Amino acid sequence: MSISSKAKAVKPFIVMDVMARAEELERAGEDVIHLEVGEPDFDTPEVVREAAFEAMRSGKTHYTHALGLLELREEICRYYQREYGVDITPDRVMVTNGTSPALLLLMMAILEAGDEVILSNPHYACYPNFISATGGVPVQVRTLPEDGFQYRSEEIQKSLSKKTRAILINSPSNPTGIVMNEEHLREIAEFSSCWIISDEIYHGLVYEGRARSILEFTDRAFVINGFSKLFAMTGWRLGYLIFPEEFSEVMKNIHQNFAISANSFVQWAGVAALRHAWHEIEKMKATYNKRRVFMIRRLKEIGFKIHHEPTGAFYVFADAREFCSDSFKEAFNIIDKVKVGVTPGIDFGSGGEGFLRFSYANSIENITRGLDRIQEYFAARGRC
Repeated sequence: MSISSKAKAVKPFIVMDVMARAEELERAGEDVIHLEVGEPDFDTPEVVREAAFEAMRSGKTHYTHALGLLELREEICRYYQREYGVDITPDRVMVTNGTSPALLLLMMAILEAGDEVILSNPHYACYPNFISATGGVPVQVRTLPEDGFQYRSEEIQKSLSKKTRAILINSPSNPTGIVMNEEHLREIAEFSSCWIISDEIYHGLVYEGRARSILEFTDRAFVINGFSKLFAMTGWRLGYLIFPEEFSEVMKNIHQNFAISANSFVQWAGVAALRHAWHEIEKMKATYNKRRVFMIRRLKEIGFKIHHEPTGAFYVFADAREFCSDSFKEAFNIIDKVKVGVTPGIDFGSGGEGFLRFSYANSIENITRGLDRIQEYFAARGRC
């Protein structure tokens, strides 16, 4: 008996390895500063926590409909109508235990063995694993820092084949923090021979302009979104998938079999978040923006190149090629030598090599201390 080849093919999520190393150092008594992980440092808003407590106290601890609580799905529909002017019905929404299960079940629903999904390079580290685990083939399209890592439609066109099933987009983006503009989204929507998968988990965390949903431009789209980033609810594991109407029955059946339903009292917390937490969210966003501006300035002062300043999410994808050529080795050198966690660009594909991702989901004080240490590290070590 042996481990399956499919399981062996799953590549590590390097940022989690960096975080594990950071936790080892902390257990040994070291003062570690976390700039690697994309997790809000704020507490979940009190109104959300209270809603979960009340749901548990009142016995709302049983299975829900496989697509999720009707009340939550209705709130999600209202949110998308209010923010993007698109009309969605609750039968087109499935609530899941986080966005990762939503993406996995989506891939199961649309892919046959050998079907291809186009994604950018660099990209969120786990995307290829979701595609491969469900029998698909990731087809990576290189995006360039001078373009702000935006797709070029002509490069997508070159990558299309008879097996292309979907194009995956992520805006605001992890790792780059770049927000796709209307022109780019319209260009993507014109590829009507395949589905568009839009990961919108960082929507709401935009500091200049606004994010646009792919649903404003095409109905041939699946949207992944959730509560982890915007509402500081990472540990609650609450996400959702919006899909074309013809997928309603199949998504219900898939979720019934593989998850039954998302946690009921957590779904009630999600209702409260969408109804009552916006004041807290605006305060969080203002704080993130101050950190963003500060981090960009300090990274430039240290000597990193920022090709396009990020306007969304909570990451800066900094060009470190003046300092290093092996981002994996450099990230672990930094954590071991100066006790600052950063994410190597190679985690996000070959197009990210030579870059380091810094998260500003931490206090200004900690960001300052962390970047001071990194400046001293590179000053002592020198450039390539």
